[in-house]
Amino acid sequence: MPAFPRAEIEEMLRRWIAANDEAGPKGDWSKMPSFFTEDAIYSWNNGPRTEFVARGRKQIAEWAFGSEMAGLEGWIYPYVRTLIDDQRGEVICIWRQIAPLEDPDGKPYEIAGTGGSWFRYAGNYQWGWQRDFFDHGNAGAVFGAMIQNDQMNDVMLERMKKGSKMPGWVRRKEFDWYDTIVDREA
Repeated sequence: MPAFPRAEIEEMLRRWIAANDEAGPKGDWSKMPSFFTEDAIYSWNNGPRTEFVARGRKQIAEWAFGSEMAGLEGWIYPYVRTLIDDQRGEVICIWRQIAPLEDPDGKPYEIAGTGGSWFRYAGNYQWGWQRDFFDHGNAGAVFGAMIQNDQMNDVMLERMKKGSKMPGWVRRKEFDWYDTIVDREA
């Protein structure tokens, strides 16, 4: 028997993607934290030494959709594929990362590689956790090109100077995402 009815998970995903599609062009991510439980965890890897971790809806709002999105206003993250495991109540989504600026060839900057999110549905149209993955090497190349072409905004330049001193960034040994979010019994 499924953890949640598939139709409910599909509706959650429809709502989430609609909110994402509205938030990106506006640069207003303020509605997104309401899709998480009060005790949710949102994380992603920042390379060999660091992880980003937001614990609880407040940190998710302030860090994941606040300080981590600062300087990325107008970027869009269109979803291109979704996979639902209704037995576990988990979802994998693949998305793109596209800047509102064009490179010297007239094409929008886009972070190549695969970007995505792995979610666990917690009921009541909320996620219990989210784990993002994307290609850091390609992200660095795009940001480097934007800097070289004098197209990087001051907010993002300041964020890049702070590096691992950004809110929510922890050493990998301080957060084992696998032990924290993966149900090993399944």
